[in-house]
Amino acid sequence: MASPPFLLLMLTVLGLLPWSSSSTLTTGFQVGLRHIDAGRNFTKLQLVQRGINRRRQRMQRMTGMVKTAEKNDIRALVHAGDGEFIAYLMIGTPPVPFPAIIDTGSDLIWTQCNPCMSCFHQSTPVFNPHHSSTFSNISCSSKLCKGVKPSKCDKSCEYRYTYGDESFTEGFMAMDTIYFGKSPKRVSIPHIGFGCGVNNRATGMEKTAGLLGLGRGVLSLVSQLGAKKFSYCLTSIHENKTSSLLFGSLASSNFTGNFAETPLIQNPLQPSYYYLSLEGVTVGGALLPIPESAFQLGNDGSGGMIIDSGTTITYLQEDVFGVVKNAFISQTKLQVANSSAIGLDLCFHLPVKNEEEVKVPKLILHFKGLNLTLPVENYMVSDPEMGLMCLAIDPTGSLSIFGNIQQQNMLVLHDLHKATLSFVPTQCDKV
Repeated sequence: MASPPFLLLMLTVLGLLPWSSSSTLTTGFQVGLRHIDAGRNFTKLQLVQRGINRRRQRMQRMTGMVKTAEKNDIRALVHAGDGEFIAYLMIGTPPVPFPAIIDTGSDLIWTQCNPCMSCFHQSTPVFNPHHSSTFSNISCSSKLCKGVKPSKCDKSCEYRYTYGDESFTEGFMAMDTIYFGKSPKRVSIPHIGFGCGVNNRATGMEKTAGLLGLGRGVLSLVSQLGAKKFSYCLTSIHENKTSSLLFGSLASSNFTGNFAETPLIQNPLQPSYYYLSLEGVTVGGALLPIPESAFQLGNDGSGGMIIDSGTTITYLQEDVFGVVKNAFISQTKLQVANSSAIGLDLCFHLPVKNEEEVKVPKLILHFKGLNLTLPVENYMVSDPEMGLMCLAIDPTGSLSIFGNIQQQNMLVLHDLHKATLSFVPTQCDKV
């Protein structure tokens, strides 16, 4: 899971009619998002630190194998409790609360279910399928059942889904209606396949009942809706403002003009992730001497770069990061600070209270077909009280990740029909 890996968010629906598969995706629908730390009294640098701490275990595990066929289960390489955004959903008829971590790096939708043999503590009642008139089991021959490689399929399609830290959910596949928002502006989505988990082990999930997968596989909400487009637009991490998630025609209809596009790459060994084709990096006025091979996806499925809304900062393969780091040190006329206690690799002493007085080198990421010039606030975070300014990029192993700080105030449009991704500068609280 890219528990994503997944911003933690609150999810509210903005003026929507009841859902139907064809009409709603034709007209589109919009969902409001809230970061888990929105409105809390943290500086921007402290917010980044909290996000890094939530991601630490996830980063250690995202480069392994996705599936363990010998165990006949599905393995997602992130920690089940790592998401930054929570969706406050409802499930069943009558609807009951279903707070779920949103994860763009895994596919399975699941919630804890009664009778529960072993469940982690959750703040809302555990879902009881016997109390829902719209609940139904999934047949063994269904595409969704085959998608979880069932451990057993007799009367029901049984599954086991394992995450990178050995957290897991185990139960049976089913269908029910999932609701977004509150009456009278509720969106109801019927016949959504999900895992009804009766044996679950996870840490960091106390605020949730399960997970909402938004990856590229057959089990995800995106795939089950048959969505050809979706997008999100994230406000600045330190602002108490609403972000947006958009499906169908609304994913791009509010935005005019031609968007530069970069291909979405597919990795057969990690099929849930949204891979990008990064080709180079410019710092200041200089294209850095980094071979294109340093960014490429390997034949063994290693390397490459994914985009992830649930990872706070960007992580670059360590050799690439070393070149980027040295360029910022040579071009930023500030003294390098000891950043070991901060959790970021490169920080500078900030001699002034107003960080806008500091001249920061320009940063451009060169994706195939698209040159993305980042605003300074999307890659430098400051804390004038601490007297520090830090680069919101860190080194990692072979898998690079384009994080959500770098995506602030951009409409990030996934066109799944064309297999492309676009970045459109946008004031996201106005979407």
